[in-house]
Amino acid sequence: MAIKPRTIDEYLALLDEDKRAALEKLRRAIQAAVPEARECISYQVPAFRLHGKLFVSFGAAKSHCAFYPGTWPIEACEADLAAYDTSKGTIRFPPGKPLPATLVKKLVKARLADMAGRMP
Repeated sequence: MAIKPRTIDEYLALLDEDKRAALEKLRRAIQAAVPEARECISYQVPAFRLHGKLFVSFGAAKSHCAFYPGTWPIEACEADLAAYDTSKGTIRFPPGKPLPATLVKKLVKARLADMAGRMP
C-alpha cells in the first residue's frame, strides 16, 4: 500500500469490498470479545492494544486475509484451525470465508491467557 493508513477505517477503505467485509467482521468479533482493547495501526496493519501492549492484528494480502493472534492461540486451537492455512502466529483465510466469530472469540481468549501467563 502506497498510502500509510493511520486508522483501521483508513486501512479498510483501501481494500476491495470482499476483503473489507471479511476484516470488518473480524474487527467486530475482536471488539465483542475484548471491548477494552483499543484499535491502532501497528507495522502498517490494523491491530488492537490491551493495557498498552500489542494484542492481536489482522490484514489483507493479494489473495487472502490474515489474523495474527500469536503462536500460542494457534497451537491451543489447532483442531479448530485444521481447515485454515496457518503458520507461526498467522491464520490465512479467503475473503469470501471469514473466520467465524466463535472461533475468533476462542482465539482471543487464548491470547488473553497467553498475555496473562496462564497458558500450559
